[in-house]
Amino acid sequence: MMSGYTVVEKGTPNTLDYRIFYEKDGVPVSSFHDIPLYADDSKTVCNMVVEIPRYTNAKMEICKEEALNPIKQDVKKGKLRFVNNCFPYHGYIWNYGALPQTWEDPTHVDANTGAAGDNDPLDCVEIGTAVASRGEIKQVKVLGVIAMIDEGETDWKLAVIDVKDPMADKLNDIEDVRTHMPGMLEATRDWFRIYKFPTGKPMNEFAYNGEWKERAFAMKVIEETNGFWKALMNNKEVGKDVNTMNTTQNNSSGFATKAEALELLNKQPVAGVSPPICPSTENQVFVKRTVSEAVCA
Repeated sequence: MMSGYTVVEKGTPNTLDYRIFYEKDGVPVSSFHDIPLYADDSKTVCNMVVEIPRYTNAKMEICKEEALNPIKQDVKKGKLRFVNNCFPYHGYIWNYGALPQTWEDPTHVDANTGAAGDNDPLDCVEIGTAVASRGEIKQVKVLGVIAMIDEGETDWKLAVIDVKDPMADKLNDIEDVRTHMPGMLEATRDWFRIYKFPTGKPMNEFAYNGEWKERAFAMKVIEETNGFWKALMNNKEVGKDVNTMNTTQNNSSGFATKAEALELLNKQPVAGVSPPICPSTENQVFVKRTVSEAVCA
C-alpha cells in the first residue's frame, strides 16, 4: 500500500451498502481526486487503485457520484453486478483498476477512435504475478494501451505491471509483453470483447483494428485524460454527474474541516461478514466465437 494511505471498509461485501474508503494520515480522502496520478517526480510510475482483484467476479468501481468517491459494487436494475466466467477464463484475468486524477471526458470525441469518452477514470489491467487486495494502491509501470469501444464510447484499457513484480525489469513496453508473456495481450483483448456477451450485450469493438499501442502512445493518453481531469476540477459544470466537491487535500473541498469528512465516513455502515458469492458466477459460460469474431494476433 502507498505510504500514508489506509483502506477503510464499510458495510458487508456483496451487499448494496458495501464501500471502500481511503484515509491519508487519518484524514478521509477521495480515491478519484486526492490520490496522485504519478508515484514519482519523473512521472514514469503511476498509482493504480485496485478495484477488482484477479479471479474475482464482483464488478467493483470508483463511484464518481458519492462524496469521497468510494469503491462500490456496480448495480444494474437494482441488482449487484457480477461478470460471468466466460470459458476458458475465470472472473477478471488480471488485477483491474483505475488511475486517479484521470477522466475520459464524455464531451470530447477522440480524433482516432471517433467516439467520446466514457466519463470514468482510465482503466488499467495489472498483469503481474500476485493477486492484489481490493482497494490496494499499486505503483505501476505503463506498458501499452488498447482502445476499446464500449457501447459507442471510448474506453481505453492500459496494460501495466507492479514495479515490485519479478517480471517488472523485463517489461518496459508492449512488445516486451509479447516476448515474455506470450498470449497475454491476445487473451486480454478476447476477454474485453466477450465479457458482456452472456448478459445479452453485443461484443465490444476496438479502434485501430484491435492493435495494442506502445508505451509512448499510452503515456499520451494518460497525459490527455489528466488534462481533462484538471479541467473538470476547475469547471465543475463539465461533469454534472461527477462529485468533484469531495477532495480533502486541497481547498476545493466541500468539507470545511477534517472533522466534517470524518463524520461522513463514520456514518457509513459497520463492516460485516461477506455472504456467499452470487451463484450465477460459479458456472462457466461458453461464448461461441465465429471466424469473423475471432481475435487475431
